[in-house]
Amino acid sequence: MKNPNGFGSVHKLNGTRRNPWRARRTAGWDETGKQLYQTVGYYKSRQLALQALAEYNANPYDLQTDSITFSEVYERWSNEHFENIVPSAVRTWKSAYNYCKPLYNMRFKDIRVIHLEETIKNANVGESTKARIKSMFNLMYKYALKHEICDKDYAALCNSVKKTKTKIKRTPFTHDEMQILWDNIDIPFVNMILIGIYSGWRPQELSILKNIDINLINETMFGGLKTDAGKNRIVPIHSKIFPLVKGCYDETNEYLFNDLNGQQGTHMTYDKYRSRFNNVMDNLGMNHMPHDTRHTFITLAKEYDINEYIIKLIVGHAIKDVTEKVYTHRTIEQLKKEINKIP
Repeated sequence: MKNPNGFGSVHKLNGTRRNPWRARRTAGWDETGKQLYQTVGYYKSRQLALQALAEYNANPYDLQTDSITFSEVYERWSNEHFENIVPSAVRTWKSAYNYCKPLYNMRFKDIRVIHLEETIKNANVGESTKARIKSMFNLMYKYALKHEICDKDYAALCNSVKKTKTKIKRTPFTHDEMQILWDNIDIPFVNMILIGIYSGWRPQELSILKNIDINLINETMFGGLKTDAGKNRIVPIHSKIFPLVKGCYDETNEYLFNDLNGQQGTHMTYDKYRSRFNNVMDNLGMNHMPHDTRHTFITLAKEYDINEYIIKLIVGHAIKDVTEKVYTHRTIEQLKKEINKIP
């Protein structure tokens, strides 16, 4: 069957090649009337080449990768990557990019390991930001390889700058501190801290819980971020915090927690959460970080002998035991029973 006009064509190249089938599209004509072509790609079979050509025609993309610059690759990669991460994380990637000015106008295909390493070494920033720059290079090269902008991952060879592992000290709330929080429940935001302590949500996860995912009848919450095990998980509402969750629930709002100190209708974000959290800590004379609520929950769960696999289900940790992961199915009632072991 003949392809439609302007669709492009597929033909087999001579010789012994790993990918002998070439898919190409019409790029125009020269001054003599000779037809010009652009290559879409090379493939193992005619069927794969036709499929690639059809996908290109359905969603055309730039085939001129020879001249694409570092900044242009960053723009394309970030448009895709930033869709699924929280704003606070977006800012860290943008900050890393700001220290890559020597690479901005370089053709991506001309960049080598020395350019990447020198950019990181010469960046006047701390080790954590340098590690972020290296991580950005890794993801950009992964994107570039996927879209055939380059044919070699130079970021993987860039090893003179090691990503340092920062040891963050987590300090769970003590029983006395938890009682102080309950005694000061009328202070704004204390309720959100207690909900975090009795549920194990990450602060980012807690901030963006939606009312549609709160089931007051079944006494459950649904949400999660970050890992495959952490996403789309069910967390039972502990009986102690049920009145707090119910008090925040308002069907007229999209989110469970709203920014009471901001514009009407704006929801909580991690940055706002951290700011409110720090204010409470200062007012009550405590010294904790936002993630300490999650570590408090895990500490309490172990203290009161909650089943270790149910702890992992609730907090979103991966389960490596095949029998437990594949063949054991926990009910909501089991989750509720275990979480309410915490007094």
